[in-house]
Amino acid sequence: MERSFNITGACNPQEHYMVNLDSRLAKIKKMVDAGKYFVINRGRQYGKTTTLKALKKYLQDEYIVVNLDFQGLSAADFKAEEAFVKAFARELWMNREVHNFMSDDIQSEIKKMKSSTSYVMADLFMCISEWCMESEHPVVLIIDEVDQASNNQIFLDFLAQLRRYYLNRSDNPTFQSVILAGVHDIRNLRQKIRSDTEHKHNSPWNIASPFDLDMSFSPKDIAGMLQDYENDHHIGMNIAEIAQFIYDYTSGYPVLVTEFCKSMDEFSNWNEHGIIEANKQLLIKKMPLFESLIGKLENNRSLRKLLYGILFKGQKIPYNPDDATIDDAFMYGFVKNEHGLISVANRVFEVRIYNWFISLETTDSQIFAEGVNDKSQFIHGSGLNMDLILEKFILHFNDIYGTQPDKFKEDDGRKLFLLYLRPIINGVGNYYIEAQTRDQRRTDVIVDYLGKQYIIELKIWHGDEYNTQGEKQLSEYLDYYHINKGYLLSFNFNKNKQSGMHTLELNGRTIVEAVV
Repeated sequence: MERSFNITGACNPQEHYMVNLDSRLAKIKKMVDAGKYFVINRGRQYGKTTTLKALKKYLQDEYIVVNLDFQGLSAADFKAEEAFVKAFARELWMNREVHNFMSDDIQSEIKKMKSSTSYVMADLFMCISEWCMESEHPVVLIIDEVDQASNNQIFLDFLAQLRRYYLNRSDNPTFQSVILAGVHDIRNLRQKIRSDTEHKHNSPWNIASPFDLDMSFSPKDIAGMLQDYENDHHIGMNIAEIAQFIYDYTSGYPVLVTEFCKSMDEFSNWNEHGIIEANKQLLIKKMPLFESLIGKLENNRSLRKLLYGILFKGQKIPYNPDDATIDDAFMYGFVKNEHGLISVANRVFEVRIYNWFISLETTDSQIFAEGVNDKSQFIHGSGLNMDLILEKFILHFNDIYGTQPDKFKEDDGRKLFLLYLRPIINGVGNYYIEAQTRDQRRTDVIVDYLGKQYIIELKIWHGDEYNTQGEKQLSEYLDYYHINKGYLLSFNFNKNKQSGMHTLELNGRTIVEAVV
């Protein structure tokens, strides 16, 4: 069977190209060997289910592994304790390969429970304890998609029983290890169930050990997957270079990595241009991950404010695990901790969120409308006339916003430039914000248009000395990208400013400066 890149459901190495998980599985097994109970909570489509399925096979020589999925339980199964016990026993019964490790008496008891609503939680755990006591191999419980149960008291009662037996396992044998997987951290479940006046952090599952394993894909991981593909197809790709490009865009977010590979496979374009095209297609694609991301932004005002501040205002927000909004952003996979500061998790998310914020204002935005009207002026053959784009932007900015308060312009200058730029490159090109150079005063926008890159540094004017430093930094950045020409867009709020454009040569590079 010819393997493919899979973006729907769990992956397996017989059917799909995938990253080698052995090192991760070995680290998880150490936690299982030590009898740890823990939660794997990561963002959507982060490879949790694939990891759990691989883990089951990895453990099965030494452990009896009960692998359940709470997506198989309905809302009715959580309405009452008896209904939950019946449903849980049913899921155990359906796990046929586990039957071989149960005595006839245990099988008989499980069979009764799955057919009756007369059993309570204590009956279920007593049966499990007897099974663990008589079993020749330790029993490991894995439950995927625990979010399905995360908003009801019955599940909390189940966790409380797990905790009770864990604390008393020297007297009452129980599972060797319990692994729960989902987006939400179990520590937050009580917050979701109790009223605002009763919020507490003392989860009934506070026995859970920290799970700090990095599940993102490194450039080396990606290269290993690409090597498998190369061995099958003999494309002749530069594996290390392509792996690094993919990582630069995705920061190793598993489903995004696979989306890039799938796109390049479909178009047989395994080079830098293929990466740019894959990114363009991904940014306009509808997929569950993006729907979840945008849905959270629409429904969570604090999260929206956090990301707006980072992206458009260049705010430096320190990492604080006790901040509920930051905690949510991490839990959903939106952000990462970068040298003690919060940043958006990857370049794809960053541009997708930028585009979403921009889309909220396109209908009533004058600067966006001007970009639509001007678009045809800037397309020259296979490239953009970026000089003219900046010249026109200055003109429109001063006409539309010249009389408005400076504070408004300082906060929103970069957003207004992206509003103007978006319709010009839409459908053909894309942009991204270079994270390594972003700070509170400057942002590098890199535009990819038909295989050509344009670098525009955006910054707030803070005097001639700072401007000279910006020119030098842009020149060095152009060297890194091997580009001869770059652009410096300054938002100057001095009353005696002189807006306009001029060109200078620095270290063999051409820099066009535009002052608003």
